[in-house]
This record gives sequence, C-alpha cells and structure tokens, in this order.
Amino acid sequence: MDKMIEVPAFSHVVKINDRKNIIISGIKKIISFDDKEFYLESAMGTIIIKGSTLEMIKLDTIDGNVSIKGKIDSFSYTDIINKENSLISKLFK
Repeated sequence: MDKMIEVPAFSHVVKINDRKNIIISGIKKIISFDDKEFYLESAMGTIIIKGSTLEMIKLDTIDGNVSIKGKIDSFSYTDIINKENSLISKLFK
C-alpha cells in the first residue's frame, strides 16, 4: 500500500520591530535579494521589502522562516513573481 506524505501548509506571519528587524514565516522561496531589496515568495503571494543596509540574519528552509535586519522603508505584496519580467513588461506596455 502506498503511503501519502502530508506536507504541512505554511502559516504566514509578519513581525516588524522598529523598522529595523523583520521576521516572516510562510516563505516558500527567496527570489532575489541585495542590500536594498528582497523579493520573497510567501504562502500569501510575492513580498517586496525595500530599504537600506538590508541583511538576511536567519533562514530556516524547513519551516519557511526568514529574519532580515536593516532600515526597512517599505513592505508590500505583489502579484509580480519575476522581477526582471515585470520591469521589461512595464517598459513595453
């Protein structure tokens, strides 16, 4: 008899402390990041975090948790999945 492996659903929680630290659960994939932008795929959609001196402190790929420190200027959800495709599509619209 075949066994079914149940994959737990990611719960999604965002916690920002003093615009200096952010802890996010429910992260499925890190699309791209540098010291000014993070693009993350979460259980609730793609997340864009913008700021300065951003740095990933902790990454837990098993549970889908990410901790980032730095000056956080903005946090937003978007339907755009690929950063490069979104810029090109905006130019040609």
